[in-house]
Amino acid sequence: MATSSPAEIRDPVTTGSQSKETRKAIVAGTVGSVLEWYDYFAYGTAASLVFGSVFFPNSSPSNGTLASFATFGVGFAARPIGGFVFSHFGDRLGRKTILVITLLMMGVATALIGALPTYAAIGWCAPLLLVVLRLVQGFAAGGELGGAIVLAVEHTTKDRRAYNTSFMACGVVGGLLLSSGVYTLITYLTTDAQFKAWGWRLPFLLSVVLVAVGMVIRARVTESPVFEEAQEAREQARMPIAEVLRYHWKSVLVVLGARLVDNGVFFVYATYLLSYSTQDLDMDSTTALICLSISCVVALLLIPRFATLSDRIGRKPVFLFGAGFSVVAAFPLFGLVRVGSPVPFTIALILGISIGWGALTSVVGALFAELFPTPVRYSGITLGREIGSVFAGGLSPYIAAALYSSYHSVWPIALFAVGLSVISFVAVAVGPETRGRVLE
Repeated sequence: MATSSPAEIRDPVTTGSQSKETRKAIVAGTVGSVLEWYDYFAYGTAASLVFGSVFFPNSSPSNGTLASFATFGVGFAARPIGGFVFSHFGDRLGRKTILVITLLMMGVATALIGALPTYAAIGWCAPLLLVVLRLVQGFAAGGELGGAIVLAVEHTTKDRRAYNTSFMACGVVGGLLLSSGVYTLITYLTTDAQFKAWGWRLPFLLSVVLVAVGMVIRARVTESPVFEEAQEAREQARMPIAEVLRYHWKSVLVVLGARLVDNGVFFVYATYLLSYSTQDLDMDSTTALICLSISCVVALLLIPRFATLSDRIGRKPVFLFGAGFSVVAAFPLFGLVRVGSPVPFTIALILGISIGWGALTSVVGALFAELFPTPVRYSGITLGREIGSVFAGGLSPYIAAALYSSYHSVWPIALFAVGLSVISFVAVAVGPETRGRVLE
């Protein structure tokens, strides 16, 4: 079945009842996004600050950091597999059920990381179990955000799609802010020895609270009306991934290309720079986390505004501004980081995360969803996003650490960030403008 033919208008009607369901879908997606990225950033922060000594104590500090970031990348390697599985059933059976399953899997895996024995207790089994739980995290996350975006878009009128899905992007920053806030508090209240002994576990164990809240909220969300209509009309694809690759491969390439800057450059700034500032610039870890938290607050203020602008003028202009800004700002940003003091470091993170990344990530939810028709929307978004995540977010902190280890300079890392930004700029520039498209 070719799913590329146009269909009748199915955009949700703006009624009181529909508006209520829209709000519930947005809240459900945002809470799940916060949990997903809280889990990931808690792991990334721990990898930057403590996992090298806890799970790889026989390595040098630099090799321990590389090994920690390698386990961080393992989770991204599992994302496409989970994405293929969950998106297939999400397009076949519905969005809501899959989102409950992914939320539960992520939360349980994260809590178990907080309970893991260390290398000193069980030897090589400790990093092995860490990798296994990281794989479970990645497998579940592969189907999470794509499904949340789809559910929100399919509950939303076309004039507010970017704004409503931007709250999923705010969930990314919210997860980072929550994670860095928790770590800031814990590092402030504990000594270095206490943090390495048991303090690092607390952020992982606290994810249980987020899971409980998220499960309650998602249980109350109704299924997407657009999906239900397609289901009643028997328009579902038998093999959604195959349909995507056959009829919508150009859209997949746009998503994949856009994902490089959205995911890859972001993790260089939000994860690697924490390690660089504390290990190579001798900045206090609490101070570095406060600087990161400030940039997250600024991003939370800017992302919905960028999204509102996109709903007025289009997805491409706002995304291209963000990607272009990331190109221009990369070298000045790293120059500010090298100063090694809190104010320049905070300004650098605001440039990279709040403005550059904030602009482009504000529109990707709507842009990606509008590229695909309903029978394969979940699969199309997930295929492009998660393959891009492997080559971008999963590898970028490791690549950044390896570049610094090889060249003892941040400038190759800045060039790496520029390269990812340029690829994403071109991918979206040659793709279609999707603002105002009818959900087919």
